[in-house]
Amino acid sequence: MKPRDIAALIADELRKIDSVTDVEIAGPGFINIRLKASFVQEQILKVLELGTDYGRSDYGDGEKVNVEYVSVNPTGPLHVGHCRGAVFGDALATLLDHVGYDVSREYYINDAGGQIDVLARSAYVRYLEALGENIGEIEGGLYPGDYLIPVGEALVEKYGDKWKDQPESEWLNPIRSFATDAMMDLIREDLNTLDIQHDVFFSELTLHENGGIQKGLEQLEEKGLIYTGVLEAPKGKLPDDWEERPQTLFKATEFGDDVDRALKKSDGAWTYFAADVAYHSDKVARGFNILIDVWGADHGGYVKRVQSVVTALTDGKAALDVRLCQMVKLLRDGDPVKMSKRSGNFITLRDVVKEVGKDVVRFIMLTRKNDASLEFDFARVTEQSKDNPVFYVQYGHARVSSVFRKAAAAYTDMDMSEDALKKADLNLLNDESELQLIKTMVNWPRIVESAALAHEPHRISYYLYDLASEFHALWNKGNDRVDLRFIIDNNKEITLSRLAMIRAFSIIIASGLKILGVEPRNEM
Repeated sequence: MKPRDIAALIADELRKIDSVTDVEIAGPGFINIRLKASFVQEQILKVLELGTDYGRSDYGDGEKVNVEYVSVNPTGPLHVGHCRGAVFGDALATLLDHVGYDVSREYYINDAGGQIDVLARSAYVRYLEALGENIGEIEGGLYPGDYLIPVGEALVEKYGDKWKDQPESEWLNPIRSFATDAMMDLIREDLNTLDIQHDVFFSELTLHENGGIQKGLEQLEEKGLIYTGVLEAPKGKLPDDWEERPQTLFKATEFGDDVDRALKKSDGAWTYFAADVAYHSDKVARGFNILIDVWGADHGGYVKRVQSVVTALTDGKAALDVRLCQMVKLLRDGDPVKMSKRSGNFITLRDVVKEVGKDVVRFIMLTRKNDASLEFDFARVTEQSKDNPVFYVQYGHARVSSVFRKAAAAYTDMDMSEDALKKADLNLLNDESELQLIKTMVNWPRIVESAALAHEPHRISYYLYDLASEFHALWNKGNDRVDLRFIIDNNKEITLSRLAMIRAFSIIIASGLKILGVEPRNEM
């Protein structure tokens, strides 16, 4: 059938709906629907009845989702570059929970690689320093940050001078374990400043110690997806250590990757990819068929190989979505922020949160899509203006609280309880600006669901800014027209109706901010 003919059939059915006043077919088959004002007005009651549950749904039907984010090497405190992925992953997890998924927040501890040996050697230097030795300049290749000084002191407190004159083979393992635990404590403290907590901390080292890597590879071998072969030379300039040699390879090209991928080096050691195979196999074994990994943009070249192995391991039953987060450019009045020597030549996440606050950091990190560049200007994110989205949205919520305080003073005998607001005459809300605000408000459930399905929490911050703009526009209109103010002298009925409307507005703002991990303000 022609699109317009199909539209005509649909339009005939739509006209039978009581709340529909007009249906118009436009262009090649678009359908424009006009609703009664009463239908729009009555939506306020739904918001008031459900409260912050308005917008929640059971779309996910309890299906298990694993969201792995942050997963920073445990070699030091989190810096601002880690901040964006941390906030993005946490907000995405909350968003998925909001639409009915059973979400597990996970952190993968990279505690089995060579960087952990470097950490141990760096901590040992600080251990010697705590024992009174003059360590001079930290040699190249070690971590120079002052954050390891307390680790050295703690090592002395636990071991005394036990390791002072011992060979590395004696102290490397115990100090490596001690320093890793200390760094993870530090990272957890950093995350707590952003109110981020994970459900699971998964150690890569356990995969090596418990035969997890071998189990993961056995699954691929059973499917005939592992062979011994020689990789083609990398395109462009060859790495200095590259040589043509037989390796254990995974048939990644059968699942959309550009080349097959090495699982074992010629010296018999596992590759990093082998550990990732085992790790994602373990996730699937724990009952997760929806996997989301949040990585830094510098890992973009690694996406296809991990997605291909998840497809291979599960015969396509599980899906891995990798979300890449671009770096954050720190500015102060438009100029790049210089690095902090105190923290080991980078700006720590904790420094940023301390200066501007958790709410500002979390909201601003979600004002752009995760794979788009983002600038964080200390001056702009703290200014009180329309150009600062977190202020603009929170100010909307604070203004509602202010209106209720003024209404209580103006009408000392008026019941403004939740039950009273639910009984307000919503038909009195008939100005076009009021109806437009309500229409924007009731789009909230659709926004939540679409943002969750697209794995794009920035849509929430966009919506909140637009909703706040509608509210502030109505407020400004009331400054010019007395009859549109929220509190009307000698007219309790219209005042109560408008209080019901803005209470519903504040509920949605609070709900959206909660998904972003931001506190709504009652005063500013």
